[in-house]
Amino acid sequence: MKAAVYYGPQDVRIDEVPRPALTDPHAMVVRVRATSICGSDLHIWRGTLDGIMKRGSSRLGHELSGEVVEVGSAVGAFKPGDRVTMAYSASCGECYMCRVGQTAHCLTTQKAVYGFGTAFGDLNGCQAEYLLIPFADAHAMKVAPGLSDEQALTLSCNLPSAVIANRLADLQPGESLAVVGLGPTGLMSLELALKRGPGLVFAFDPVPYRRAYAQKTYGVTSLSPDEQGLQQVKEATDGRGVDKVIEVVGTPASLQLSLDLARPGGTIAAIGVFPDNQFNLNLADVFLRDLSLHMNGFANVQPFMWEAQRLILTGVIDPSRLFSHRFRLDEVSDAFRIFNNKEQEVLKVLIAP
Repeated sequence: MKAAVYYGPQDVRIDEVPRPALTDPHAMVVRVRATSICGSDLHIWRGTLDGIMKRGSSRLGHELSGEVVEVGSAVGAFKPGDRVTMAYSASCGECYMCRVGQTAHCLTTQKAVYGFGTAFGDLNGCQAEYLLIPFADAHAMKVAPGLSDEQALTLSCNLPSAVIANRLADLQPGESLAVVGLGPTGLMSLELALKRGPGLVFAFDPVPYRRAYAQKTYGVTSLSPDEQGLQQVKEATDGRGVDKVIEVVGTPASLQLSLDLARPGGTIAAIGVFPDNQFNLNLADVFLRDLSLHMNGFANVQPFMWEAQRLILTGVIDPSRLFSHRFRLDEVSDAFRIFNNKEQEVLKVLIAP
């Protein structure tokens, strides 16, 4: 079968690899109907995570819309022909960490993530024609009838993460909000937050067309993530800053901006994926301003997948409109380049094997 394989920074190729075979009774094999590229995958594409990738071997992709083709003898929730998706991280559902909802920290799979290198289980990836899902009953989920592939893809990572961000921020009616980062998960986080009845809302991103999209679609004030943007927020809030911040980027600069935006006693929900080892956190500032900082980039999405699907089914949100580009699997390198470089006003891509 064909699969995307990492060969180095900005070097992803389609190779012929063996089709996955069932070796464990708790696993199942699915045919990939569609997949995508998550913002966290760009850390791999850029080479930031080159040290955990095995060149010429590591697979890519952790967002799935698929169809079951074969199940192990211990799989009880699925049968061939079922449309499915799965959480980006593999979890067993039985260990202590899974029982307390920390599925990304599963003790059995050792924090395994699909298509994310040797440090995270060296699992196969969704950017392929077929995918092996271990512990299928624990972290895969049937896709409801009527959901499109685009909608199903967002259940693996983006939309549950947006749900988590909103739970952590705990935005109350009338409170002010800043969303830092307007990629797909940032836009979903923003849309869900707007359902909570906030007061002033600000959206930050360095890419002009993303700011324009947020302003046109949601009617929010869109700003560049610089000193001028920060000062505009301070002026609009009488110098206080906002009540709540949702951060969806994962850089030291975006985290510092989030800290600067928050008022004393404010809350920051940082769900961006942070590959940097160090950050100069001013502890005295956080202490004196009574800030609450939640870091949740390694999100436990499995417990929130059903809720995310319900949001789509009830019409609360439709993430399919964020899919601006479609590619074939053999065009995956182009998909990475365009998504990474923010070309052609791309928002989110769909890749069809």
